[in-house]
Amino acid sequence: MQCPLDLADLRPGDTLIIWKIDRLGRNLRDLIDIVTGLEARGVAVKSLTNGIVDTTTAHGKLVFGMFALMAEYEAALIKEHALAGLVAARARGRTGGRKPKMTAELINKAQRMYDSRTFTMAEIAASCAVTSMTIYRNIRTDSSRAAGLMSSPVD
Repeated sequence: MQCPLDLADLRPGDTLIIWKIDRLGRNLRDLIDIVTGLEARGVAVKSLTNGIVDTTTAHGKLVFGMFALMAEYEAALIKEHALAGLVAARARGRTGGRKPKMTAELINKAQRMYDSRTFTMAEIAASCAVTSMTIYRNIRTDSSRAAGLMSSPVD
């Protein structure tokens, strides 16, 4: 029978002994975060099958520190490559994100329906296949028109 362990139960001076290091974290970054968090609390970590992780010795701390640096380097490379890809895509005229649901035609339709004063906001939203909030974000209501009229210059 396996005993469930809560890492919060570990106290300074304890040593967490695990069978395999990959059982402690989902990925290298997660593993590093867990082990450094335990180290900060004074808890050592030792792997039985992976002798490379043993934070109770100077050699083990050195190897683990190298793993941490490699993970940080890998994350930085991934970020650089992703940003370079976005720049290249923009240079080719591509933009990211979802296409807006409200096209110019739908905005005009919603504005006309709103101005007619015969449709509820729910009916306008249903006819455009969007939510009421999307309609409010895209049309001008009387209060926003009045504000626009007051701020426009007078000839």
